[in-house]
Amino acid sequence: MRIRTDDEVYRVDAVWLGPPKATLPFRARYVAWGVGFPVLLLVLGAERQLGIGFGFFSTAWGLLITIVLTRLICSRISHERPLSGVAALWLRELTTPRQRRQGTGGAASAAQITAHRTRPRPTTKEGRRVRPRT
Repeated sequence: MRIRTDDEVYRVDAVWLGPPKATLPFRARYVAWGVGFPVLLLVLGAERQLGIGFGFFSTAWGLLITIVLTRLICSRISHERPLSGVAALWLRELTTPRQRRQGTGGAASAAQITAHRTRPRPTTKEGRRVRPRT
């Protein structure tokens, strides 16, 4: 007897092909539409901040950049690895503490070194100095 898994259910992508009798010439998952719209707003906003005016070619380039970024993002997500998980992983990767590769010390110059005539004496627990033995 063979037990069937539910993997086939998840292999089917929820795809919106367009309105009836007027389908789009490409396949885009619902997730891609949800990711693409905020990416488009960010790209167009970045273009305006860079001083690029709102015209046909600037919007076309913005749309092309949006498609590339959306395809890149959607290639990393699936039903087993949702967008929220990828975003949390990315955020934790950026904010994790890193090991320092360089030491904090360095060479000291003579101007930074101070010399005292008397040697420092140890103190007791009460804070009094121990008298030197003579």
